Amino acid sequence: MPSEMVTVRSNQEVGEDVFEMRLPSSVPAKPGQFYMLRREGSALLLPRAISLCNQEEDTLTFLYKVVGEGTAELSNMKPGDKLRLTGPLGNGWPLEELSGKRVLLVGGGIGIAPLLLAAKALRQQGNPADCCLGFPHQPFYQEAFQPDCGALSIATESGVAGHKGLVTQLFDPADYEIVLCCGPTPMMKAVVALCKAAGTPVWVSLENRMACGVGACLVCTCSDHQGKNRRTCKDGPIFRGEEINFDA
Repeated sequence: MPSEMVTVRSNQEVGEDVFEMRLPSSVPAKPGQFYMLRREGSALLLPRAISLCNQEEDTLTFLYKVVGEGTAELSNMKPGDKLRLTGPLGNGWPLEELSGKRVLLVGGGIGIAPLLLAAKALRQQGNPADCCLGFPHQPFYQEAFQPDCGALSIATESGVAGHKGLVTQLFDPADYEIVLCCGPTPMMKAVVALCKAAGTPVWVSLENRMACGVGACLVCTCSDHQGKNRRTCKDGPIFRGEEINFDA
């Protein structure tokens, strides 16, 4: 498991309580994988698991939302500060199954982060995906998706931009051969239900709280429809949507 001390290249706010951090790393990662980040000298016991948003040559980009002490600490870091970067961890999106297929990416809020690198990979494969992104209020980072999406649609619950309403109102899964999804649990549950009704396979990226990142502590377990516990970090974070019990 690669782990290195790296220096922050940039860390800036790109939305309300949403930050983009760029770090150096030459270790190749797959779209959908995540890393564990911990500031050097942090008084907090555990690192924070952050999905990889983008990778360009020797630079990793992470998009994260401030929701607690750990992410608040990350948001206060400046260029030149050091942190422990561990990863890449987990399994990526099943890109080998997407070649030549009509693909839709559905993201909600900070859940858009692990979808950007998938969009780039699909464009490079010659079959750019359509993207539907949903936000409670002001959209953020949508301009990064524009060059790599076949079509980009935005929904905001407040109506400040794009369609006023939910992201699930923007698409019909029957128009696609596979859907990739990440966002709040209620949104992913709704997307999976729509895809199941349409007979369209769907993959989801879970964002459960993690502690070790390697499946040893069992903090991040989720449940499938057979009642079996699955480790989000080790068995995921990418799962077939139909397998996950979102009500557990």
